[in-house]
Amino acid sequence: MKLYKKGAETSYTLGVFPTIELLKNKPEIVKRVVVSSKIEENRGYPLIKELCQKHHITIDIHDPTIKKLSPKANCYAIGIFEIFHEDLEEGNHVVLVNPMDMGNMGTIMRTMLGFNITNLAIVTPAVDIYDPKVVRASMGAIFSLHVKYYDRFEDYYQEYDHEMYPFMLKGAKNIHQVKPTGAYSLIFGNESSGLDDSFLHYGQSVFIPHSNRIDSLNLSQSLGIGLYHFTSAEFENKKVLR
Repeated sequence: MKLYKKGAETSYTLGVFPTIELLKNKPEIVKRVVVSSKIEENRGYPLIKELCQKHHITIDIHDPTIKKLSPKANCYAIGIFEIFHEDLEEGNHVVLVNPMDMGNMGTIMRTMLGFNITNLAIVTPAVDIYDPKVVRASMGAIFSLHVKYYDRFEDYYQEYDHEMYPFMLKGAKNIHQVKPTGAYSLIFGNESSGLDDSFLHYGQSVFIPHSNRIDSLNLSQSLGIGLYHFTSAEFENKKVLR
């Protein structure tokens, strides 16, 4: 097994939890699971064995592969999977225009899943979501999302009749004054430059108010606040998780 390179036909998870999420949500794309000889120490191993047995997936104990692929010493499991491509589904979407940070991308995926938004459109150029660093940062959330790349935002815009909400410093409306009435798309720009002024003409641009003690919020913070606001009705009566 070689280190992942963009454009490869396969990638891999790094760690027990992302591997479990892969096996639970997309077992059909798993080629095999490689585990450390010390995996018995990890409480997640019985579930990995159960899921692999259920889906007839081979488990190999091979420390050299773990050492070669994982930058961290405490990695006990790696799930090797085929690169997958899916269309977006009906419902609400997040759109990221030219995101470039792997850690941010993984965090965004996990945050989206936490707020039950499972459709992600990405406008290129952009980070490679199949890079193991992104998969790890997402804690396996990537395997529960529908993700599609677009060459231009206009291609996405013409495909979906959604309420469009570009998040911009120059946004015309305070986010607290906006409530969706139908399916919507929350649009966010690059980590460093945000969205350019052309996005003022797509739907209803919004801004997130904050104190003047900072210049701006970063991408993952803005997205988390946006998702919290737009999904508040769904979670208003949610009980505390125990």
